[in-house]
Amino acid sequence: MINLAERHQYILTKLQKEGNLNVVELCKELKVSSVTIRKDLKVLEDKNLLFRTHGGATLNNPYIVDRPVNEKEKIQSAEKMSIGAAAAAMVQDNDSIIIASGTTMLALARNLPPKVGLTVITSALNVALELLKYPAVEVLQLGGQLRKSSSSVMGPYAENILNDFFCNKLFLGVDGIDLEFGLTTTSAMEAHLNKQMISVSQKTIILCDSTKFGRRGFGKICGLDEIDHIITDNGVSEHVVKTLEGLGITVTIV
Repeated sequence: MINLAERHQYILTKLQKEGNLNVVELCKELKVSSVTIRKDLKVLEDKNLLFRTHGGATLNNPYIVDRPVNEKEKIQSAEKMSIGAAAAAMVQDNDSIIIASGTTMLALARNLPPKVGLTVITSALNVALELLKYPAVEVLQLGGQLRKSSSSVMGPYAENILNDFFCNKLFLGVDGIDLEFGLTTTSAMEAHLNKQMISVSQKTIILCDSTKFGRRGFGKICGLDEIDHIITDNGVSEHVVKTLEGLGITVTIV
């Protein structure tokens, strides 16, 4: 049996490689009890070497605070543009799609083919304004309470409008993806609207940069079982990709 220092080093090395850890897997690999592993993780968290999560640990702070949209746009901007371009390539002429809110959704709008004919439903004001440049795109702007931090609307008015439509693709941004907890955002009201978007869409495609993995927001949107496709950048760990693909989710890395 390895000693305490060796066990801690093993945990930190594995965490650096995979980005996230699972208590059950560590118990099997190190041949110790879950109580021992949880104590180890607490000691390492107290030293600011990791963050504990439900059932494991992560390198990234799993608890997200809301930020203004102009601040978010500057974060991982190159990755977001690449993700947006990959998503735009999935859009076909005559599609009826929903584009949710978020800076990666704006990157998608900016990358759409100039002459593509579409019907787009969106909750995002900045996305709707961007789509004014496309003469062949019909835009239905959802109404409701304005969420200033994301320049988007939310609430029952927006949800009720969605009841009258069904779209073949939903492009959705999230604030966090946790392999156990699922998809989250910092607003409970926006999470509720996102759930409604999923329910009226044939296919749900998540656009998120790799920093969103292993994190949790206040409002849960859905579990991973409701997701069809995730587009992200190459900062995502191989362990996360294999786990997602094992759940039947297509993962595109840009």
